Amino acid sequence: MNEKANSDTARMRKSLRPVLIVSNETVMEHTTFLRHLLVGLVGESLSTVLIRPPGCDMELIVPAPVTVLTHPLLEMPLTEHLGVERLALQLEKCRPTILHCLSETRMGLAWRLARRLNLPYVQAVNSLSERFNRLSVSPEHCQAIAVPTETVRAGVAKACFRFVDRIRQINIGTCVEREPVCFSQPSRLPSIVMAQSFRRVSDFANVFKAIKALLAEGREFVVVVMGPGAAERRLRRFLTQHDLTPVVTIVPTLHPWRSVLAAADIFVQPQPLRAFSVFLLEAMGLGTAVAACLGGVDDMIIPNQTAAVFEPDSEPSIRRALARLLDQHDVARRLARTAQEHVRASYSASTMIADTLKTYTEAQRHYHG
Repeated sequence: MNEKANSDTARMRKSLRPVLIVSNETVMEHTTFLRHLLVGLVGESLSTVLIRPPGCDMELIVPAPVTVLTHPLLEMPLTEHLGVERLALQLEKCRPTILHCLSETRMGLAWRLARRLNLPYVQAVNSLSERFNRLSVSPEHCQAIAVPTETVRAGVAKACFRFVDRIRQINIGTCVEREPVCFSQPSRLPSIVMAQSFRRVSDFANVFKAIKALLAEGREFVVVVMGPGAAERRLRRFLTQHDLTPVVTIVPTLHPWRSVLAAADIFVQPQPLRAFSVFLLEAMGLGTAVAACLGGVDDMIIPNQTAAVFEPDSEPSIRRALARLLDQHDVARRLARTAQEHVRASYSASTMIADTLKTYTEAQRHYHG
């Protein structure tokens, strides 16, 4: 019986033809995750389709054999519901067997396509978003809800208790460098990087005050703040008012942004985040020394093991954490190395691919379309 089940699973896995649905945010912020996933699917010889919104630069992300479709055709508000029939006809030619929606903002499209094509789908949820509830997913077509951490799993279970048995934890995978990058070049000026959306100046104010105090004490370093957001102009004004513009540089989310993290010694997460941070994961995998705060989706942050922890609303707490890393390079590198070991053990790209394929086959097996 077991041999037959294994044989059926193997046959079903070979016949998989997944369709991935992504958003602009997926492409910009989850670049490395998306590439690892696509390379893994292509490596399994699976015919794969990717549906992207217009304007996404996929050149550095998508392997050659992947078919890329654009929806909607025009980058305008409220147009995603238009042209679904056209998209469905294009997909029918590819004979897909399962949909995988990687963005919470495109849940509606996944539901409509699954219903139109009579297919099961997997919905990824990477945040503690309040908009996600039982009305967000199709009880008939959504066969699995993929979450990246235990914290998000608990949040989804609470918001969507009817689908608890469909929640599958798939840790987002990455590659880990052999040695920590932090303070690996003693002759170079120390560098600090932050990567977070500019929603409020208050998210960064205490970190910048701590940075000003550290500079006043005679330390030398540079800071790069990477991200998009409506508060960018106000953030620049704050830096000017506090005479920090010679030291702090604000840049957009550069592509590929992993190279920015690779040049950093310290990565700072200034506020608790309600979504899983691929920036934090990549920073740990590269071996930067992480300074962060607990709260929100904080599963990767283990005090004094994977990160130096501070209170987000306390400038003295932030200053002490950064001073320790800047002054004690051996402590910083030891912290970075422990974080790398944690990522290597729990966030493997190969395990992510295996868990994803297992979720696909289970979803197909349980679907009664």
